Amino acid sequence: MTSPAMASRPAILGWLLFDWACQPFFTLVTTFVFAPYFAASLAPDPVTGQSLWGYATAAAGLALAILSPVLGTVADATGPKKPWIAACGLVLFLASFALWYAAPGVPAAIPIALIGFAFATIAVEVAAVFNNALIPHLVPPERYGRLSGTGWAMGYLGGLVSLVIVLGFLAADGMSGKTLFGLDPLFGLDPATREGDRITGPFSAVWFLVFVIPLFLFTPDIARSTVSLKSAVAQSFTQVRGTLADARRHPSVLRFLIANMVYQDALVALFAFGGIYGAGVFGWRATELGIFGIMLTITGTIGALIGGRLDDRFGAKPVIMGAIITLALVCVGVLSLGREHILFVIPTAPPGEGLYASAPEKVFVLLGLVIGAVAGPMQASSRSLLARLVPAREAGRYFGLLALSGKVTSFLAPLAVAVATAVFQTQAAGPAVLILFLLAGFALISGVKRV
Repeated sequence: MTSPAMASRPAILGWLLFDWACQPFFTLVTTFVFAPYFAASLAPDPVTGQSLWGYATAAAGLALAILSPVLGTVADATGPKKPWIAACGLVLFLASFALWYAAPGVPAAIPIALIGFAFATIAVEVAAVFNNALIPHLVPPERYGRLSGTGWAMGYLGGLVSLVIVLGFLAADGMSGKTLFGLDPLFGLDPATREGDRITGPFSAVWFLVFVIPLFLFTPDIARSTVSLKSAVAQSFTQVRGTLADARRHPSVLRFLIANMVYQDALVALFAFGGIYGAGVFGWRATELGIFGIMLTITGTIGALIGGRLDDRFGAKPVIMGAIITLALVCVGVLSLGREHILFVIPTAPPGEGLYASAPEKVFVLLGLVIGAVAGPMQASSRSLLARLVPAREAGRYFGLLALSGKVTSFLAPLAVAVATAVFQTQAAGPAVLILFLLAGFALISGVKRV
């Protein structure tokens, strides 16, 4: 196996392109295009659509909670990671491609969309477990932060490019029949049947297939062990229990995994409800949301690049703590906004004509861009911190636990936001709840050994 200190540039680039290959699924399907199409146009009504999408997300999260640590343990026992990435990639390709068939008026459209989305989500997240486990085998520990941050930035950039392509050339507005660039959709995509929205599934599938190839061609894998796959599977559950026991014997690892669970919950909710908040409070439509997504992705790319270098210089823990505090302050800022005021009590002039015309909208956009700028560093430093805390030979099973900690309670913050919103009858309850999650995560991460 290639020494971590001597990994070639093509090897590193192949690893980095994995994030680039995966991100369009998250950007196009999960967040900005297909999910809104499902809730607004495919489901019977938006409330039902949001509920069904939430159930599919929860089902995928439960499957990930079970599969990630087990498969990570199996991969550690057998050695190579790329065969597992290939298997997950095949599932991701087929499940994403199936979303094209979730068309309005098709009797099975809703099950197709939900099942395809759930299986694709499971596949891409499990593949990430194995890709992350390669970090300690590519670079020395003092470069974990830069490698992880650059990978996250590559992912954001891939999401940005894919979003611009789809909004600018493929997905047309249902009323005007034109794309964001004022063009007719390419390939004769029909706005009436929402082909521009549905194409995001096949688009993400083909994008992944093309850009994951360098990983398989140039990035070195881990040598195969003498343990058979059958034996590894048989022993995996015992080993997962052993990993959990090991984590309990290493307070910093256990505390970090719990902290990651809490602050990742808050981050998931921030992204899930950001668009909803903008649409509900300010009446944003697809154009405003799409441009907001593009700007947020740009700041995310820049933030991840800078964050990786700060990680290597100051350590992963300070980067994570700084990001958490910043997100908490952003939530306070969002909490202070209304249609006609900023900072809780300062009145603003009525909105004029144009994009983001009112002062509160402009402030909300600015706060959203800050979220993008710090979300990447927080997530990238989370995986680099774990890579520093655990032995390289056991990275797979611990990254499986990282995936578990990031998913096992991923319903909790959105549920808390939903309950608080219903009880207090205001969308402002959402950011107030998330402040509590972020402060709890900060308190937990502060007790982790500085690495």
